[in-house]
Amino acid sequence: MDTEDNVRVTLRNLLNSVECISARVRDGEANESDGDFNLSNFWETLNQAAKAVSQEATKLCLAFSKPPLPSQQDVEQLANSVLKSVLSLSTVYYWLPNSRGVTLRQQVRDAVVQALEGLTQLLEVILTSPLQSLTQAQLTSTGGVWSACDRFTRLPQDNKAAAVLVLSGQSGIVKDAIEELEQALLEAHDPSGDAPDQQEDGEEPHANQDAYWSVRDRCVVAACQGMMKVAAACLRKTTAAVRTRGDADAPQRVEQLDRLLEAIKEISPGVDDLALCLYPPVDNNDVDNHVTQLAALLTKVLTIIRSSHICGEAELTWLQFLDQAVDHNLQKAKDLLWLDS
Repeated sequence: MDTEDNVRVTLRNLLNSVECISARVRDGEANESDGDFNLSNFWETLNQAAKAVSQEATKLCLAFSKPPLPSQQDVEQLANSVLKSVLSLSTVYYWLPNSRGVTLRQQVRDAVVQALEGLTQLLEVILTSPLQSLTQAQLTSTGGVWSACDRFTRLPQDNKAAAVLVLSGQSGIVKDAIEELEQALLEAHDPSGDAPDQQEDGEEPHANQDAYWSVRDRCVVAACQGMMKVAAACLRKTTAAVRTRGDADAPQRVEQLDRLLEAIKEISPGVDDLALCLYPPVDNNDVDNHVTQLAALLTKVLTIIRSSHICGEAELTWLQFLDQAVDHNLQKAKDLLWLDS
């Protein structure tokens, strides 16, 4: 076996090790004991570990960017150094206990996995390219590792900040779904000039009637849009309440935020599912199922908020208003859906 073959074996072994560590981080359990855990020390050490991974990626890229090919001994030393940085990053991640917040831990885990997957991609590019040339793919994948490691300094520092980040993301998704549906309604028209509801007796229905909204469809859509807007308002109000009253220190309150976020994360898929079934052809049963599911989810979220530490007197007012809005929009949608039943 020549030097290049040996080098490739070493790199392939390193690749396998990084993939195994990445898989363990993705599926691994948290440290259940808070013990002597210090959050500020955790962040300082984690940022240093991420910086080390970034530096090792740079070394890897440079080592195989031009002739001569590094010696087998140099490659083994480099592989050991890379592996040490990866183990260090994953080990520091495991320090973070669930008691500091599952929401926070998920975001740190995602950042670690993204960095390790970036490193995996870099190793794959090096292995599939000539070993003594700097390819565009090699530069791009190295930049990907740098970007993933830079992300650590911007991660939320506690569970409250992590919750606000998730809420903001959910709000953005829901806002997009509402705007897309509104835009589609504005642009939609029946090329033949009549909606099915306006046909004369005895006329054949238009061939393309499944491609646009009838007058009645639009009434159903409007009622469901009302429910989607309640979801958007719920997310906005909850975000403000978490910013103002959220507590990331008391374990019980950290747990309350996690429970709330677990339910909140279902809102944007619920809104998306409802929005999708409102496009022509509209199936009444499908719409009924999805608007009912979204209403139940919003009621569940509002109940969780009401029993949590983020609920003060100011929050009780909008909670009651949104509860009533959920019931009103659900009843309105059902009345329109089954008007002739």
